[in-house]
Amino acid sequence: MSDPHLDGLRERAAGGDTDAIAELVELAGEREDLAELRRLADAGSSDAVDVMVELAGERGDLAELRRLTDAGSSDAADVLAELLDDAGEG
Repeated sequence: MSDPHLDGLRERAAGGDTDAIAELVELAGEREDLAELRRLADAGSSDAVDVMVELAGERGDLAELRRLTDAGSSDAADVLAELLDDAGEG
């Protein structure tokens, strides 16, 4: 998605503006924009990882939770274990 507001936020975020990063994470979470969240997470945003874990858990997206777990997210590992346990696979 490209619009002037988002472009401005991305530019500010790239410069290290933590408020812009937080706003991008919030907007991406509301839109369930995993690509944007991944980009933010890859840039070091732990908040983006948290939102990705939440969305993946809500969707039951085991593949995404495994990917996040492999990337080092203990929260993703916990949610994955819980979903697998609920499904009788844990």
